[in-house]
Amino acid sequence: MANYNRVILAGNLTRDPQLSYMPSGTPVVDFGLAINRRWKSQDGHQREETCFVDCRAYQRSAETINEFMKKGRPLLVEGRLKLDQWEGKDGQKRSKLYVVVDTFQFLGGRPEGGPGGAPARGRPAAVAEPGSDAPPLGDDVGGDDIPF
Repeated sequence: MANYNRVILAGNLTRDPQLSYMPSGTPVVDFGLAINRRWKSQDGHQREETCFVDCRAYQRSAETINEFMKKGRPLLVEGRLKLDQWEGKDGQKRSKLYVVVDTFQFLGGRPEGGPGGAPARGRPAAVAEPGSDAPPLGDDVGGDDIPF
């Protein structure tokens, strides 16, 4: 049986991105997304639930997300689920499921106070090599190629 691990999410950042560097010098950014779901219940009332998802991006993608995103801004991500497992200091087994971001796209217009007012262009800011288990290889987005 074939396996498939692909996730596409669009939501708002729940906190400012947190950029760090691996011992090898590779940039890593962690951030959270809030994805809202709205529906009408059987009794006719509007219902809403929010799903909170942790995400992680590497290399140029990490730097771009850290530079241009902040809490509350909308973002579309595509990637794969990854499960980390470890033993805590208290001896308890712990685990965390998160999305490893392969590609992303800024949503909405420019942030308040930014130059211009044009909406975001529709091209991904970074692309990973398909099927790779290594961190994604981002394309180099120069100052004149800022994706919004």
